[in-house]
Amino acid sequence: MNQLDQLKQCTTVVADTGNFKQLAQFTPRDATTNPSLILKAVQQPDYAPLLSETVAAHAGAALDQIVDEVLVRFGLEILKVVPGRVSTEVDARLSFDKEATLARARRLIALYEARGIGRDRVLIKIAATWEGIQAARELERDGIHCNLTLLFAFCQAVACGEAGVQLISPFVGRIYDWYKKSAGASWNEAAQAGENDPGVVSVRNIYRYYKKHGIATEVMGASFRNVGQILALAGCDLLTISPDLLAQLQASEAPVVQALDAGSARASELAAVSFDEAAFRFALNEDAMATEKLAEGIRAFAVDAGKLDQMILSLQA
Repeated sequence: MNQLDQLKQCTTVVADTGNFKQLAQFTPRDATTNPSLILKAVQQPDYAPLLSETVAAHAGAALDQIVDEVLVRFGLEILKVVPGRVSTEVDARLSFDKEATLARARRLIALYEARGIGRDRVLIKIAATWEGIQAARELERDGIHCNLTLLFAFCQAVACGEAGVQLISPFVGRIYDWYKKSAGASWNEAAQAGENDPGVVSVRNIYRYYKKHGIATEVMGASFRNVGQILALAGCDLLTISPDLLAQLQASEAPVVQALDAGSARASELAAVSFDEAAFRFALNEDAMATEKLAEGIRAFAVDAGKLDQMILSLQA
């Protein structure tokens, strides 16, 4: 049995791509997208017609409305391939605007529902800022489930759990990137690999905390740089993995050992903590890695959202 099939025995595997034509070979349950993945996809010949058709079908509509139509169109194609859920992201430029995030999320869900897709098959992806988490709290109360992304700090995870968020996506690889860059020449790759990888440690701590305190929010490790990071989190609720790494797992027959277990997590000694807005902002500020990577991630997604805007405008010219 290959590693991918072994991994699926203890973890729900999610494909991290906008390339829905690649999905079937890996049989993931769910799929996630983000502005960068959608932008990458629409620049490929296989997907360019999907963009131009959607833009033409909504000529005269506001730019942000057309963008949401494009995102949902990709989501609909992905849902033809995966049996579970697709994550569709709210514009990162709204990351600090709770009301605008709420409005955009509700519109995305309405677009899916208008095409016969129930709320149980869609996760609205929102950056894990304080404003994003509070928007998700309201959406969850309305039965609109959320995936809180760009999650780097423990305080973000705790606040998401308190808000009743359906799922969080802690970014393993980007945490690893920050610590490796920060260490410079003193970085010891072998010593910081596997279970000692700083990104792996972050997700493991969140997973254990959630299970210990009966928090129902699902933990989905994301942003992997290598197979070692994935295998070190075998047993996590979900792992979202790029097609390249899915292919590597599929090509290996090496044994997969479950690294995370809810039972042992519940037996651990972890005190409950809570964060109001002031405490959350201070805790995030105290974590240089999380502060930098959250800001960097929002900026990068905002840039790619702007590029997608320009592609749509050029098609309308």
